[in-house]
Amino acid sequence: MRLFAGLILSCLALLAQPYSLVLKGGHVIDPKNGIDAVRDVAILDGKIAAVAASIPASRSQKTIDVTGLYVTPGLVDIHAHVFHTTGIPGGWAGDESIAPDTLSFRTGVTTMADAGSAGWRNFEALRQTVIDRVKTRIFAFINIAGLGMVNDATEQGDFDPAAVARLAKKHRDVVVGVKSAHYQLPDWKSVDNAIEAGKLAGIPVMVDFGYFLRERPYWQLVSEKLRPGDISTHMFRGPVPWLDENGKVYAYLRAARARGVKFDLGHGGSSLVLRNAVPAVRQGFYPDSISTDLHGLSMNQPLQDMPTTISKMMAAGMPLQAAIKASTQVPSEMIGHPELGNLSVGSEADVAVWQVMQGNFGFADAAGGSVQGKERLQVEVTLRAGQIVWNFNGRGTVPFEQLPKNYGVREGLDFVVPPKR
Repeated sequence: MRLFAGLILSCLALLAQPYSLVLKGGHVIDPKNGIDAVRDVAILDGKIAAVAASIPASRSQKTIDVTGLYVTPGLVDIHAHVFHTTGIPGGWAGDESIAPDTLSFRTGVTTMADAGSAGWRNFEALRQTVIDRVKTRIFAFINIAGLGMVNDATEQGDFDPAAVARLAKKHRDVVVGVKSAHYQLPDWKSVDNAIEAGKLAGIPVMVDFGYFLRERPYWQLVSEKLRPGDISTHMFRGPVPWLDENGKVYAYLRAARARGVKFDLGHGGSSLVLRNAVPAVRQGFYPDSISTDLHGLSMNQPLQDMPTTISKMMAAGMPLQAAIKASTQVPSEMIGHPELGNLSVGSEADVAVWQVMQGNFGFADAAGGSVQGKERLQVEVTLRAGQIVWNFNGRGTVPFEQLPKNYGVREGLDFVVPPKR
């Protein structure tokens, strides 16, 4: 009878605590749902269970006080390079790719898209060795060049739109687009073949314009070649013509955006100059998506990571709310996954908690320029599918003095006490 009563009490306790975790007292920024206010966020079974002005701590098995911090969806970085398992020296498929879990969660990123490191000849190796094995959610753009980004030479030919489309359809759960990159010849073959593959598969194309030549000017790419929903990455690269003789953003850029072309930041190691970015941002031409072009070189250069890149755009004049939208909701929609990048009830609980540090911060571009800012983002906690995967200050843990004397010893495991001497 006593055992039965104990079970009843346990069940009642569980019913009284329907949530596994509540983030309490944070300022929620959830652009998709129009939330920009202090709210509590409750999680159950890896999903967002409630977002409300007040959720009693007694209703949750665990509560983390995030008062004074910001709570956002986990960041979605749609331009990274994670094909690190090839064993090939150099290149964005090989030594320069990163192991995603080593940097994603500690920067608030829960979703990445590999931007063409693998082509149609080696994409399935990327899937088997990286995408299917890591904790970070990984999508991919398939490179139109057969071997992807082993080195620049591999991107000058070996185009097969039909093969790319077949792979994209076979792996439609992870393939989000086609990539054209680093092309050096004075024709449009790389772009045209990528667009043909995109048409066959019904997915967008991301173009890293690579080398700017008079025979194929940038304005023609975004004005005539790219379709609505296609993505021009490295938007603030030095050679992109941004400003007219009066310092105003060129009309061709606004016209391209009006017809549906998307502009991705793609900072990278050499693809952002502030003389383009700052005037554009201050004139209201924000990136549709803020992304890193993260790889082994760029992460140790001025790019650093997503929080630094977002903070850099804020220093350029982009409001925090707009920067979060360009790092969560919009990139998710651009890659055809609108279920991500938000805190809607029922969505997967990918969440980032932020401190917005106040002070004097310097942000460098890729060519020796800099801008000063008063705010810088520091991620405090990251959740992936409701699980804490990064906890900068140990929030929600218990002072060790309050724990059992032998805590940390596995149950049933004996340990030998040394003899007294």
